Amino acid sequence: MNLVGSRHSAPLNQAIHNIQGQIILEGSSGLGKSLFLRHLAQQSDRIVVFLPARKCENGVIEAIQAKLHGQAQDAEFLKNLIYSGAIDICIDGLNEVSADTRAKISQFVESYFKGNIILTTQPIEWIAPTTAKIYELQPLEIDQIETFLLSRQAIVAPNHESDYIKSCREYLTQALDSKQFPEELAATQRILSNPMDLTIVAQMIALGKTPDLFGLQKQQYELMAEDYRDRWSQAFPLKKFSEALYQLRLNDEKAIPNDKFLQELLSMEDEKYKMVVSRQWKDPQGEPKQEWYCRHDKIMEFFIVQTFLGDTETAQNRLIDHMGDSRFRGVYFLLATLLPLEEAADLREELILYPAESKDHTVSDTFVQLFHSRTTLEETEASSRTNLQPTPRLN
Repeated sequence: MNLVGSRHSAPLNQAIHNIQGQIILEGSSGLGKSLFLRHLAQQSDRIVVFLPARKCENGVIEAIQAKLHGQAQDAEFLKNLIYSGAIDICIDGLNEVSADTRAKISQFVESYFKGNIILTTQPIEWIAPTTAKIYELQPLEIDQIETFLLSRQAIVAPNHESDYIKSCREYLTQALDSKQFPEELAATQRILSNPMDLTIVAQMIALGKTPDLFGLQKQQYELMAEDYRDRWSQAFPLKKFSEALYQLRLNDEKAIPNDKFLQELLSMEDEKYKMVVSRQWKDPQGEPKQEWYCRHDKIMEFFIVQTFLGDTETAQNRLIDHMGDSRFRGVYFLLATLLPLEEAADLREELILYPAESKDHTVSDTFVQLFHSRTTLEETEASSRTNLQPTPRLN
């Protein structure tokens, strides 16, 4: 991890070992920002308020008040607590909210410059609070990729240590072969350097499958859906389930309704896939309760993007309707690689025009970069196939 403006690098838990001062933790999806933030909050012996950024739409003070009871709800008393550093604040996912909400959060941080506040975000164009230090969470280095992959053995292959280790090393030798085209090697390394994606790679290797690096979530889903069919004697309801997750994202909710999808959730929670996780507790009456959530936004977005694909009027409208909605940012990044090339090119043009009027580059810039990487890689592969064609013999 690097401190912006400095060349100094350090392990994350050494650079940020508690919530002190004002910090922005920036990094791509899947690098572990939210997980680390929750770890800090859970390990702290101080009062910590954890807020998804989307809850701060009406202001940070208002979002904190909604979590508290009694005297602490009083706005002036609460402001004094924050200003004096008596309450630590974690705000997660600034990239998931509108520019107006980010501006409110930034203004709040600057106003309470003595408070202990940490924010997380994916790389986006925004005006960060001047009072905060920005730390950039870096992807895994080459040597760290193997270390991380092997460290998953106890989780994905607890009874097959030697076989798993051997398969991992054989896979990495082939995947990171320096003799392949530079564009292909760079794309492979980018995916393998992401801990979330690398976790799925570990699952695939443990299952005896060759990881499909450019379709990991799809490969994971297809294996789960195959087990689902065997277990419940019916096909996984992809369309219905995906629409339900789209509606959750639209309503800023994350808990998947288990009254409608209990079978699906039980299959997705299987140790081989771990696509969802559950949380259990007891309500005020002592009755046990349980909720399920997608393990990571990347998994949720894999399902949501299904509702943007196809020739239906609904799907085509959604491609346009959510361009300015930061909650669907990751969905558009998937569309850059999943849409047919011609349709992806058309969407790119729409996204280039959108910020010309709105000044909002939240989606467009990264989409264009991903689309360019895709076309470059496809052109390289096409050229390779052409060069491998046998030379015609002249008689």
